[in-house]
Amino acid sequence: MNNNFRLHLTFIMIIFSIFISFVVALLNQNNLKNTLFEAHKLKLEMVEDNILSSLNTIDKAYMLFDKNIAKDMEDKSKVLLGLYQQNPDFRTWDFTSLKKQIGMDIYIINNENVIIHSSYEPDIGLDFRKCCAEFANLLNIRRNEGTFVDDGLDIQQTSGEVKKFSYIPTPDRKYILQLGVSLENGEIFKQFNYFDAEVEIENKFSIIDSIRIFNNDGYVIGRNDQTKEDITFSSDNWEAFKSATKTRKSQEVKGRYNGRDVTYRYVPYAAESARGYSTSRVVEIIYNEDDLHEALSKSRNKFFSQMLIIFTGAIIISMIIARWMARPMYLAFHDSLTGLKNRAAFEEIVKQKLSSKKQNLALMMIDLDNFKLVNDRLGHLEGDQILKMAAYRIQRCVGKSHESTRLGGDEFAVIISGLDENEIIFVASSLIKDIDEQFGEIRFRNQIDISVSIGIAFADSEDDLASLYEKADRALYESKENGKNQFQIFQKTNEAGF
Repeated sequence: MNNNFRLHLTFIMIIFSIFISFVVALLNQNNLKNTLFEAHKLKLEMVEDNILSSLNTIDKAYMLFDKNIAKDMEDKSKVLLGLYQQNPDFRTWDFTSLKKQIGMDIYIINNENVIIHSSYEPDIGLDFRKCCAEFANLLNIRRNEGTFVDDGLDIQQTSGEVKKFSYIPTPDRKYILQLGVSLENGEIFKQFNYFDAEVEIENKFSIIDSIRIFNNDGYVIGRNDQTKEDITFSSDNWEAFKSATKTRKSQEVKGRYNGRDVTYRYVPYAAESARGYSTSRVVEIIYNEDDLHEALSKSRNKFFSQMLIIFTGAIIISMIIARWMARPMYLAFHDSLTGLKNRAAFEEIVKQKLSSKKQNLALMMIDLDNFKLVNDRLGHLEGDQILKMAAYRIQRCVGKSHESTRLGGDEFAVIISGLDENEIIFVASSLIKDIDEQFGEIRFRNQIDISVSIGIAFADSEDDLASLYEKADRALYESKENGKNQFQIFQKTNEAGF
């Protein structure tokens, strides 16, 4: 019985310890998970801040230092205007010679916003209405305004080369004369080249697969190895890209890049001091979550390892504590000599069963006859052994489904549930016979007639602990008065006779 109690206590403590440990570990795991997500987010913000800072730096540099270039482009645009006034037939112009003369590429844009002549032949036939509707509208405005305009950093559509462009309409508004000068070999670009920053960031952060910068029409800037034909937007990417340009808010879309799952992030950018059409751009950051998933996987593995250690520790500690606590808790409700439940437990059980009223309840009071002679003649040690043997026989006869208790001294009680009178009579008779056989040798050797007297009382609806106990005690008294070694059942008709 003590072992069963300890097992129950150990089990309860293990469950409680594991639950508390699991909750604490789960909270720590959740905090770690949030920390990993936050670290991943901070890396992306750092990447974004670095590239936008590089863009802003080079734009500021050109705002401060490209005035000479702009003035040179304006002067040479006026030279071309003078040439046009002398000879408006562009078919007769030698654009190759003109490029060598002025040191810049020349483009002739007609009133349909198509490049019809150029010193850079790959751009001939470029229709801005098809590729760049927003820019085509801007060209119409510039044609009507009739003034010289220069843009900031921009790209050559067909090559991706970084250039600066200027525009001036002819007096008859039929054409726009466009000049283009490469910036990639200039000192400013070399000092503030943000494309180098792209490569550096891609190499530094494993979460970054690629960084590309586009103008508002979706043309990549500055990567000569990534021309317009190489950059193909999926429908989802294009929607995210256009949404970023219109709303000026970052957009993200899931996709695939180089055979793995990635996220495309489109970050709108505009120079602090707008300078023409080209200062509004979109940065595409293609990033993966491989490092995050790997960190989360390691975190999960660590969590499971910790839980295994915690569970093992909780079981060991619970067993130690349960073993330490089991004895005093057990003795609080059990008799230390016989192992049966004690009077405190007896009273609690009877009250509980009386209050439930779910089944028949009977109380069997048992008293060892002539036990005082055992202590007087044989000593208390022998008396204790007889009490242990009696307790064992009582428990064996009534079975584990009923509650056997020792109330004190040589007095025992059995709380019986769910048996009718005939069944209880059988139990009582069996117990008397069993005790008689158990102590036959003591009677023969020591001339002490050890037997048991039993009083039985059935609970009714009006009974409480005191009244049921009193009825069983009266029946026990009658057994002793009638000669001992027998049982009596309390009868209401005989109540007045007690």
